[in-house]
Amino acid sequence: MFDFPRWKVWGISLLCLVGILFAVPSMFPERVVARWPSWVPSARINLGLDLAGGSYLLLQADTSDVARQRLQQMEETIETGLRRMKPRIAIDNLSSAAGRLSFVVRDPAQLDAAVEFARSQTKPVGLGPRDWNVNVFDQNRVEMVPTAAGLGEALENAMSTAREVVYNRVDPDGTREVTVIRQGRDRILVEVPGLQDPEALKTLLGKTARLEFKLVDLDAEPGDTAAGRARPGMQVLPMAEGGGRIAVQRRAIVTGDRLIDAQQTFDPTDNSPAVSITFDSNGGRAFGKVTQANVGKPFAIILDDVVLSAPSIREPILGGQAQISGSYTVQTANDLAVQLRSGKLPVELSVIEERTVGPDLGKDSIRKGVIACIAGGLLVLVFMFATYGFFGLFANVALILNVLLILGWMALFNASLTLPGLAGFVLTIGAAVDANVIINERIREELRRGRKVIDAVDTGWKEASTAILDANITNAIAGGLMFYFGTGPIRGFAVVLVIGILTSAFTAITVARMLVALWLRRTRPKSLTL
Repeated sequence: MFDFPRWKVWGISLLCLVGILFAVPSMFPERVVARWPSWVPSARINLGLDLAGGSYLLLQADTSDVARQRLQQMEETIETGLRRMKPRIAIDNLSSAAGRLSFVVRDPAQLDAAVEFARSQTKPVGLGPRDWNVNVFDQNRVEMVPTAAGLGEALENAMSTAREVVYNRVDPDGTREVTVIRQGRDRILVEVPGLQDPEALKTLLGKTARLEFKLVDLDAEPGDTAAGRARPGMQVLPMAEGGGRIAVQRRAIVTGDRLIDAQQTFDPTDNSPAVSITFDSNGGRAFGKVTQANVGKPFAIILDDVVLSAPSIREPILGGQAQISGSYTVQTANDLAVQLRSGKLPVELSVIEERTVGPDLGKDSIRKGVIACIAGGLLVLVFMFATYGFFGLFANVALILNVLLILGWMALFNASLTLPGLAGFVLTIGAAVDANVIINERIREELRRGRKVIDAVDTGWKEASTAILDANITNAIAGGLMFYFGTGPIRGFAVVLVIGILTSAFTAITVARMLVALWLRRTRPKSLTL
């Protein structure tokens, strides 16, 4: 009970002071905080869409984009797979026109092998038909047609992935309490609290972020490239700067699927903003192999079918790291890093509805919530002091400190506060009061049994702390599950709940115990009225 050496007292006091410092900016208007010195903490609690307004976007997926991507992927699979078979199966007239894939097998004797390979690339959809139908026409022409069931499954998978990508782009830290949910078959609803200008959000979500590295076609004729004509196996893409065009190989050296990290950095040559990317082992190995074999040749860095730059390979790029540079600002480079880090969108999304919700709707809720918290808090403080006297004063200090620590940690984590979050806030204050009540009542029982003051306080605190920790652990587990499985307001409630559980346990068990221990050590009372 009295094991509080000076270093521990200073450590606990310093931790409380840091929490209070982070809580202070949220108590002042933003314009006041902006004028504070740079070394003073300025992180503030974000208010949710229901309290501070924000941006509302409804996104719709381009379903034809899913079908087009499936055709392109199957075309590459068939072309590569038949070429690598032993013996190799030669094909002609590979086409993906009219929403179907077709090719001609040169040697009719290899037709069965080609058909068998094509059918091996299909799969059943649930208990229904396969995702592709494979048919033979004119004795040696194979045609693959996507089925409705296959397209439906592909769209479902693409929309599930797109929802995750959108969420990771909007809230990479998981603390802003955004709402990203699917609506219907091909729509995603996005609500971002506190964002009054949706243009930045639309820019962030509007890019597919499909990153590719491809070798430049050195044999392309300038006139053909300018006219948009490419040789077989090549394609012509626009340049991001200058308005020109460039011919590149259709097959990519490595794609953004192999990325494991992307960060905003600065180009060491001119200190301009850039994006550094890191590939996984397979991507780094493929990138290093191709650059090693093509030293002195240019390669194109392509984002969403637009060539960002086409530098020459001065030396093999080994180690799985590369850099994307161009006309970036720190903000645009950081946005690109977020897009690449969160992954590419599997389907193109377009905004079909947008609204900006003003903060006026939440002012009444904030006013009533603040009044309720202040009134309830004052009643609790009066009750604790009237019931437990001097020990109630210690409990009140711990309770006030608990409120400040909750605010400080929420500001530190850049968390958002919504109406459900306010409910979690009040709930944690109630839990903190319960902890102090349990401790004081347990001490009362020990005093009634005739124990001396110090023994009664020591035993009562130890016995009560076990029950408090057990209750808080179960509540923290429930809060953690709500945060993991929930979205939007449910996550916001869980964040406030878990932070409040941790701070209430700390203030009730550690801080209040330290205050009582220091008081007992100083006064050594012979009797105690509680």
